Amino acid sequence: MAIEVFNRYENKYLMDTKAFYKIYNDLMEYMEPDEHNKDDKFYTISNLYYDTEHHSLIRNSLSKPKYREKLRIRAYGVPEADAKVYLELKKKVFGLVNKRRTSLKLDEAYDFVGTKAAPEFRKGMNQQVISEIEYFLSRYDLKPATYLAYDRIALFCKGNRDLRITFDTNIRSRRHDLKLEAGDYGEQLMERGQWLMEVKAEKTVPVWLAHMLSEHGLYRTSFSKYGNEYKKSIRSTYAASSIHLPTEQPLFEKERISL
Repeated sequence: MAIEVFNRYENKYLMDTKAFYKIYNDLMEYMEPDEHNKDDKFYTISNLYYDTEHHSLIRNSLSKPKYREKLRIRAYGVPEADAKVYLELKKKVFGLVNKRRTSLKLDEAYDFVGTKAAPEFRKGMNQQVISEIEYFLSRYDLKPATYLAYDRIALFCKGNRDLRITFDTNIRSRRHDLKLEAGDYGEQLMERGQWLMEVKAEKTVPVWLAHMLSEHGLYRTSFSKYGNEYKKSIRSTYAASSIHLPTEQPLFEKERISL
């Protein structure tokens, strides 16, 4: 059964393809591929993010408050209308990521967010999570805002499933045709050949991993896929209208790790 409630810390690192292969090969001494990557293949994750008319959720998130939240529908690959997807409520409190999700059919997820009325409960749904999402929806008037997809390789630590490392590449997005079933196409969010590594752990990372990150010269990065897509879209809007964007913020910021 898929895990539906997560509480963990997530640290992110950006790298090029050469750096990816180096650390991936070293990680294989301690970790093993996710079942979807057993044949050395990527799997594709597609997401539909919801926001208010004035993008208040992502704007609040980008201001880096102590508490932030977002809602999305997540699918693996390109789903059919009756395919199983996940409706996810993601929160971040003082650096701790809390993700709560429930499986629904794609059309049920659309209806739930669109009408704010929870679907009739049936086996396979998480009633507690549905109630929390229903409350969240009562606080906002949401609409589809952004489609994001990427190709992923995921690893689990041997003997410690609480430690997970993912590598995402070919991150693409669009702000039109906002249906998951419409295909996983979109404009590139980063330059080709770039990878986003995420280290996900319930507690601190093991010493061997901290040393490995240091040896590879990797530093924590503040990078939100949805947040950077929003900043990129805002810049495109200003550029198209020939209006100067008042504050130019970097797409990501590096942070050195103390070992």
